[in-house]
Amino acid sequence: MIGKGIIKGMAVTAKNFAGSYFVKERLTTVQYPEERIEPEENYRNFPFLVYDGDMEGLRCTACKICEKSCPPQCIYIVMERDENGKPLKRPKVFDIDISVCMSCQICVEVCPFESIKMDKEFELSTRERFDKLLLRLEDLSKSNEYYRKIRPTESAEVDARLAKKKK
Repeated sequence: MIGKGIIKGMAVTAKNFAGSYFVKERLTTVQYPEERIEPEENYRNFPFLVYDGDMEGLRCTACKICEKSCPPQCIYIVMERDENGKPLKRPKVFDIDISVCMSCQICVEVCPFESIKMDKEFELSTRERFDKLLLRLEDLSKSNEYYRKIRPTESAEVDARLAKKKK
């Protein structure tokens, strides 16, 4: 029958229109700056780096797997070196250009050290045009307690996996 899809669409619209008058929680408007809806646990925005304990416990070893697998090439990593030029297993520079990042989560999936995770912070607007769009190592580093707070289910699994791997 021609127009069957249009009729189904109009039925859904009529159902939602009528339902909004009888069910209070349905289709409500949130007055944004004053009222805020907490994002779901699976919400993802931009990556951050996890460290255990203090900043010296950064899980990232600057292996550059995330840099190579990033589709828009928005991750830039430089490995730290000692005075003899021997590479140390930590990043000296770790930058993410969030103006280019498409939040695809590929960097999280390929990281073998569970050091990159997706954040739930979405209020990143600023008046500066370029400086705040480039997140540096200091901006990206967040504690494991923060990670546990924003993603309790996933962080428990990751901590158990890392504890098992240490043994």
